[in-house]
Amino acid sequence: MKKQKRPMITLLAAPETSASVLYGLYDVLLSAGAVYPDMVTGSPGNELLDIRIVSADGKAFHCIGNIPVEPQMAIDQIDNADAVVVCDMYTSIYDVPKGRYPREVGWLKRMHENGALLTSVCSGSLLLAETGLLNGRQATAHWAYRDMFQRHFPKIIFRNESILCLAAEEDRIVTAGGVSAWHDLTVYLIARYCGYKHAIETAKVFLISGHSEGQSPYSVMTRPMESTDGPISDCQVWIADHYPMSTPVEKMVERSGLNTRTFSRRFRAATGFSPIEYVQALRIEEAKQMLETDELSNDEVGASVGYDDPASFRRVFKRGVGLSPAAYRKKFQRISQIARPIGAN
Repeated sequence: MKKQKRPMITLLAAPETSASVLYGLYDVLLSAGAVYPDMVTGSPGNELLDIRIVSADGKAFHCIGNIPVEPQMAIDQIDNADAVVVCDMYTSIYDVPKGRYPREVGWLKRMHENGALLTSVCSGSLLLAETGLLNGRQATAHWAYRDMFQRHFPKIIFRNESILCLAAEEDRIVTAGGVSAWHDLTVYLIARYCGYKHAIETAKVFLISGHSEGQSPYSVMTRPMESTDGPISDCQVWIADHYPMSTPVEKMVERSGLNTRTFSRRFRAATGFSPIEYVQALRIEEAKQMLETDELSNDEVGASVGYDDPASFRRVFKRGVGLSPAAYRKKFQRISQIARPIGAN
């Protein structure tokens, strides 16, 4: 009987790739079908996927942390694959990402034309963005790249709250959020090419539970304070110390010397936020830090950041974070307990 060809998944890597992402993907995907039977019955099964690490030229290199990587192939040696995973390729949130990987971008276009599913992890979405294939579609990456996508790839609908964005799945494009979102992507790929049974079994082997709450609870306001618009920059600096006060937007408008409409237009152009969204983001960011460490009640935290009405605080907080203040406190105080030094009370 002729042996059935295994689905091929290629992992595209570069010196800017995290070893944890590349080798985590490789280990888990390669184990599908093989490791679970070995752990349960003592008899290993067959590997169900053909996993290849590829790079632009196929030559050995060192990725982040000076970890050696030996690709099995150069991208020009592959014209067809069932799926491509663009691993994370770190870039600063202040750098313009375009033009760094022209060979990889051209190859991704060809692979998609030839029927491959294109996927990405974290900053790998920036390469997919350069292909133009994400234009007019929803996509995600790490929450820190929200502003970069809005400024440099405005045709993409960026979902900074998503861990795994499947909105363009029918167009053979799937994007994953932060670095550890490769967990969710591997389970998805195994389910797609091997079936849900193998996906569940692999998740059990590696204790992968997914990020059901999305990225929002982990996101932090990363908006740079500097702006070329003098009045707006001045208001940004001022509001950083005065966000708890009542009517903060009105006070900023008055301080700027602009009329309300002009101020709102220029503020959004400079920051990507409307004035009230900016104030709310500052308030919620401070509230998050207090909930993580302080002993104040949830209502007291809300009042300290400018919400005298507890219901309003809970509503705005959950809309921005994806969890209620109480659930957020429970989640991150549990982390602080795990991280507590040995011997601490």
